Amino acid sequence: MTTSVPNRLPVTKSSTAEKLLVAASELMIERSSIEISLSDIAQRSGVNAALVKYHFGNKDGLLLALLARDAATELCHLENLLAQPITSTAKLKLHIGGIIRAYYRFPYMNRLIHYLLHESTQESADEVSKFFVAPLLDFHRRLLAEGVRNGEFRQIDPVLFYTSLIGACDHLFFGRHAMSRATGVGPVTDEVCRQYIKHMESLICGGILQKEANGE
Repeated sequence: MTTSVPNRLPVTKSSTAEKLLVAASELMIERSSIEISLSDIAQRSGVNAALVKYHFGNKDGLLLALLARDAATELCHLENLLAQPITSTAKLKLHIGGIIRAYYRFPYMNRLIHYLLHESTQESADEVSKFFVAPLLDFHRRLLAEGVRNGEFRQIDPVLFYTSLIGACDHLFFGRHAMSRATGVGPVTDEVCRQYIKHMESLICGGILQKEANGE
């Protein structure tokens, strides 16, 4: 499995490019929206908006590079997790917590994924599939297979598992706006994040573990 960002993506060590990425990230977090303009990004970063085209091609190129950067930060830990001398169940719980915390750390991530997969270009959708969906799905396949070999997990379809876990994270951070209007629930806080991790651990492990698994 490769977790590196595709070579064509303009993720560089350029201080100018990094300033633009940081500015876009900060603005989306502050506004709880991915609807930010190039002029907003330029003003926050102190960089001429014309340099977005130089470094990223256009605004969508910048958003793609930002998602690639954030995804790489999280996905680089997957190989290390698989190699840990702990039970598959413990790895599963750590992964559940890690995914939820990643969405909490980058609250715009799920919206960027939706936008780039469904509302941008086919090329953008292909890139997101390559550097986010495919590596994560491959990790799930290998972790689930290890758990089955160790007698900890029952047979689970990796695609359905991916859909369940990522879909649950997606709805907490993307669908919570609708839930807020309907039920009055508040924003996702540290405490909400901790509670959701425990809830998802119980929900997923309750459905995947063999009865004799020790739950470590």
